[in-house]
Amino acid sequence: MISTEKLLKHMAWANTEILSQVALLPDEALGAYVVNPEWTVREIIHHYVRSSHFYGYRLQMRTPEIARQGEPKREAYIQSETAPARSSDILPLIEALKIADRTLLDESFEEEGVVYREVEGELIERSRSTIIFQAIHHATEHRAQLVSALEARGYSSISLDDFDLWAFADLFGE
Repeated sequence: MISTEKLLKHMAWANTEILSQVALLPDEALGAYVVNPEWTVREIIHHYVRSSHFYGYRLQMRTPEIARQGEPKREAYIQSETAPARSSDILPLIEALKIADRTLLDESFEEEGVVYREVEGELIERSRSTIIFQAIHHATEHRAQLVSALEARGYSSISLDDFDLWAFADLFGE
């Protein structure tokens, strides 16, 4: 059976590599955007690091009771996290993202099952694989979005081709 392990490891590697390169850019690069000025590189990074933690968190909500108890903790976490003001602020976010990516990988070895989330009093049930696949897709989408934003504002030093699955397989083997 084919597993998601390679995809999760690729995601973690690409996350680290691309954000490491963004951290080397001038602080002004964090203000880059494609069309919507609300989706700057700064906000994209903030959003997808926070979301990565949330996906791992959701995978641990194995009962409705745990999900109901967990929502206030999640809200407190969201309020405590800040977007990077300077490029150097990305470095601690990379370390936080590594933890989130590791949680997703560890959780991927568990049985399928379901997880829960309470939203405005309504209980939502999802398959564990849906959360994991969404996490992978979400990270890929936002890496592409942030590189596009950088390119739109003249910062073209990062090529997504250098961080695709082919590059990962060449570097780490099949």
